[in-house]
Amino acid sequence: MSVTERTMLTFDVGANRFNYRVAAIALRHGHVLVCREDDDDYTMLPGGRVEMGEPSPVALAREIAEELHSKASNVALVYTVENFFERTGQQFHELATYYRVELPEAFPFVEAGVVFETEDEGHRLRFEWVDVSGNDLDRVNLLPAWIREKLRELPPSPQHLIMRETP
Repeated sequence: MSVTERTMLTFDVGANRFNYRVAAIALRHGHVLVCREDDDDYTMLPGGRVEMGEPSPVALAREIAEELHSKASNVALVYTVENFFERTGQQFHELATYYRVELPEAFPFVEAGVVFETEDEGHRLRFEWVDVSGNDLDRVNLLPAWIREKLRELPPSPQHLIMRETP
């Protein structure tokens, strides 16, 4: 494999898709940063797919740089997850790592509305801070759905989860 070749760890097996993803839990003033891609009807935590041969913390740093044009600090593992779910008729088997991160104070914060927009891999990304204490995570349809409750009280040490979403 050449140095410039990028191989994302996602592939299809029949009607199923395997995906290895990394995500950032960026919290500020009781809000979590979420991302909406293009006109999707859901949001997700910032992050993306891990590349072949790439350790997950390196993948997270790359994704933060690509998507937020920023650097993360105080990166700490919170969850490793085996996630099984269905999207648009396709069954997913996803391995994911979720890291708590701090963004620089210069990264914009407002309690409502889009704080940052960018293009990444041909998609328009819009980022906003969402209050974790109320129903706002439901309002923005944060996926995976199980993360909504988990964000309200992060564990003191890393946890391994096996999650099955039913359609």
